[in-house]
Amino acid sequence: MRVVSLVPSLTEAVALTLPHLLVGATDWCTHPAGLDVARVGGSKYPDLDRVLALRPDVVLLNVEENRRVDAEALAAAGVPVRVTYPRTVDEALTELGDLLRELGAPAEPEWLVAARRAWGAPPAVGPPRRAVVPVWRRPWVVLGADTFAGDVLRRLGVTNLYADDAERYPRPSLDELRAREPELVVLPDEPYSFTADDGPEAFPGVPCALLSGRHLTWYGPSLAAAPALLSAQLADPVVRPG
Repeated sequence: MRVVSLVPSLTEAVALTLPHLLVGATDWCTHPAGLDVARVGGSKYPDLDRVLALRPDVVLLNVEENRRVDAEALAAAGVPVRVTYPRTVDEALTELGDLLRELGAPAEPEWLVAARRAWGAPPAVGPPRRAVVPVWRRPWVVLGADTFAGDVLRRLGVTNLYADDAERYPRPSLDELRAREPELVVLPDEPYSFTADDGPEAFPGVPCALLSGRHLTWYGPSLAAAPALLSAQLADPVVRPG
């Protein structure tokens, strides 16, 4: 079987479990380090001619990561596509197990076993903290309802103030974000690369937790380390003077 992955999470999962199957990945597939496969452009705008030239037996996609038009074009070209769409940790673990089994894994890899164990007993957390979770700025975009990252944070004691919004990724103004009076602002380093110098200054006086975007949003081998790492990062926010 020849597999092309257009999803960084799934690229890492396949590369660490069934490396001989993976023949192509996106330019954004940065894990595992040193991955040596053909590159086919970005997740949103892959070069479909390059994908087809690799003669894949299946192309891995995700509803949020990739565009429907590309999935339809691949299917029209006779290439089977496998589309994932986990919105909770449990769904992610189930989808990963199902996918790897479909690709021929004889048993669940150790990293997936470790991820199930880690999320079965995540670190103890204190009282829930009311938070906003920007994932972009200029314009501001935040996590809304029914997202995988939102479920990750909920399990770690973070109450997303936009979890009941009608949109999955609302675009409130900065004034609206501040008006929610969050106790915490969660700033991941992807898709927007928030840093200590780019993000917290917009929320003076409010603790801002700088999180690993890979551990917050990727559903793959990073899930095993995510509970401990994200908990530590949430417990060590920065505060810019008000």
